[in-house]
Amino acid sequence: MIFVLTIGNRIKHKNTFNLSTIIVLKNEVKNEIIRLFEHHFQEKVETFSMLPPSGSYREYCRLENSKRSVIGAFNADVKENTAFLSFTSHFRKKGLPVPDIFAVSSDLNKYLLEDLGNVTLFDFLSETRETEGFSETIVAEYRKVLKVLPKIQIAGGKDLDYSVCYPREAFDKQSMMWDLNYFKYYFLKLAKIPFDEQALEDDFQAFSDYLLSAPSDYFLYRDFQSRNVMLKDGGVHFIDYQGGRRGALQYDLASLLYDGKADIPQEIRTQLFKFYIEELKNFIPVNESEFTSYFNGFVLIRIMQAMGAYGFRGFYEKKEHFLKSIPFAINNLQNLLPELNFPVEIPELVNVLQLLTQSESLKEIGQVSSNLSVRITSFSYKKGIPSDPSGNGGGFVFDCRALNNPGRYAEFKPLTGRDLKVQQFIEQNSEMKLFLKPVETLVAQSVKNYLERGFSHLSVNFGCTGGQHRSVYAAEKLAAWLRNNFPVNVVLVHREQQF
Repeated sequence: MIFVLTIGNRIKHKNTFNLSTIIVLKNEVKNEIIRLFEHHFQEKVETFSMLPPSGSYREYCRLENSKRSVIGAFNADVKENTAFLSFTSHFRKKGLPVPDIFAVSSDLNKYLLEDLGNVTLFDFLSETRETEGFSETIVAEYRKVLKVLPKIQIAGGKDLDYSVCYPREAFDKQSMMWDLNYFKYYFLKLAKIPFDEQALEDDFQAFSDYLLSAPSDYFLYRDFQSRNVMLKDGGVHFIDYQGGRRGALQYDLASLLYDGKADIPQEIRTQLFKFYIEELKNFIPVNESEFTSYFNGFVLIRIMQAMGAYGFRGFYEKKEHFLKSIPFAINNLQNLLPELNFPVEIPELVNVLQLLTQSESLKEIGQVSSNLSVRITSFSYKKGIPSDPSGNGGGFVFDCRALNNPGRYAEFKPLTGRDLKVQQFIEQNSEMKLFLKPVETLVAQSVKNYLERGFSHLSVNFGCTGGQHRSVYAAEKLAAWLRNNFPVNVVLVHREQQF
């Protein structure tokens, strides 16, 4: 049962402290949240702490005593709260793993909900990745999430009151144009990427019309990403779905698999995509070819929406956390662009996206974990060894030409070392793993030394005959290994592929 208590104003600051020291918050707000807890549970609050800020304007706190821990929430947007509360009630009736709501204030600005702990899926993968890489341990958690996602989309969407959706009832034409223009004005313009405004607008219209032709009578979570999945007691739980609306299945899957800073390796994305398809077949028939085409389209619009947010929060509001996500979004675009195959022409949009992936300043922006940048380049020996743009000269050059060449086989000629089929061939039919072991040892020795001495640049180059398969694979693997093992900024360039 939800207990309703009349309480008032807004929390203004974000800090962590215990109950006796929360004087920096407005006392009436502090007392209102505490009274909501004490009236509902008939117990005293012993500690009160603010939770770290998120990307939204909502405020969260934790209220505790010896018997229980509860999350308090404040949000001045009543319509958004109404959506969250309504969806939560509906989802819990459907048996979906979302937090219980204990009490709500009569002004609908504040509520108490179940404490699902502190470990998000993103926290888990970040910690695990440091010691294991993107291991099967992480993949297993993603599979748990993807088993539940179709239930949220299909069972959760059945009989849902979509009239409470905010700000739109469906991910419709207007919603899509909001996202696309968000990307244009808050990312492209602020990042100073040139474009033909009319041509880009025409492509936005054609692209959104294509996406709207996808089946869309499902619940669209809208922000289905690793920070909105909580891990507790061996299970997965879901939060922050207040922006949900009616929409296509592909959007939420795209949001999860192309979640920027989660940085899921492309081959793992492919595995998880196939896993989701098989789970989805338990609910509805699936035309895999059609589903995949739409999926790539929704991946693209999701990446652009995220980049709009990064631009607004990072370039405009000067919040560094969002700038750090830009290189991951750029990398996602690099993976996606070769896969685009839509029945509509969007030449100006594709041109703009290619310009983004070629921008070295965007690749480096926000990467401030250390002063050392490691530039990793794949290249063709036919076109010469790459120069070092840092001006330092030197660096490593590794020759991959002794390894078995996928380019000799017709089925691999149009592909690159970033494609799963090529990667599988290299791993099964060459000594690449043996080749990379001493490379890692040598590069690690220099990285450790450069970090200690405060150096700012190191270059590593992988060459092969065409700069397409072996060198690209080796550069990708070393980049992922460095990101997982050292606090360095990695700039990855495939010279002959133009990204």
